[in-house]
Amino acid sequence: MAMIPNQLPKLASDPTGRSLGLDLPPGTVTGPADAPYLWSGDGPAGPTAWAALRPAARTAGLLPVLLDVNRDLDEWELEPQRMSDPADHEADEVLAGFWEYYAASETPEEERNPRVTSAVEDLFGKQPEYAETVAPFTTGWPGLAPAQPLATDPDRAAATVAEMLTEPGFWLDEARPALVPARRSADIPAVIGWGGPLNHENDVARLCAVLRSWEDRFGARVVALTFDQLVVSVAAPPRTPEEAEAVAAEHFAFCPDNITQGSYDSLREYAEKALLDAPVWSFWWD
Repeated sequence: MAMIPNQLPKLASDPTGRSLGLDLPPGTVTGPADAPYLWSGDGPAGPTAWAALRPAARTAGLLPVLLDVNRDLDEWELEPQRMSDPADHEADEVLAGFWEYYAASETPEEERNPRVTSAVEDLFGKQPEYAETVAPFTTGWPGLAPAQPLATDPDRAAATVAEMLTEPGFWLDEARPALVPARRSADIPAVIGWGGPLNHENDVARLCAVLRSWEDRFGARVVALTFDQLVVSVAAPPRTPEEAEAVAAEHFAFCPDNITQGSYDSLREYAEKALLDAPVWSFWWD
């Protein structure tokens, strides 16, 4: 993976980061001594942390992210050495492959094992047909959604979302501040070797290629990671139902669990309730 000069080793001897023009709280550097891939604070970030970390991008090439460490980082089993380079993948090809895979996995009604179908329905109720789930689309990949005009500066939008999520009582109020030596926000999961989508894709760089495309088309930024969740700020969200549905198709390919194991019966409903004018996108993989 193409890397920028890694300034994290300096934090081992200068934990405050003053030599890099920073003023960091107590924290820990993770990774090999000569090539660490993550600095994370030892305490909760709080609403002001993101703004305090933003200068690191300019002075040290370190990008901010929030880490929810309800599970210790050792349990995350970060493996950056396993990941490819996001630049080696094309977002449209990655998403098309996922879309076709999940379309093909839906067997016709007459080919299903009735005993298995009955058991599933006993546990979870009658399952929707694939065509119902992906409505208004069909099994053919519909292609990438069109880009949206920026409503605000993407980095400012990310700061706003980070501050909101870390307010007392909010979902990530215990999240730790972190810095990653990445060229762009979309690459953060690959740089640290995050395994959150492991059951969906074991090379997260392929998903980072999609995140790069979302950066370009929607002003997206990776704001937070948990053990199995990703939170993205969006500076240019879809504004019409049609635009939201086009983005929903990408979300289904990127993270089908958002829909198939969520509270939405179709992509159309997901688009309306989760994407229309939404400044935050979140993803969870089972």
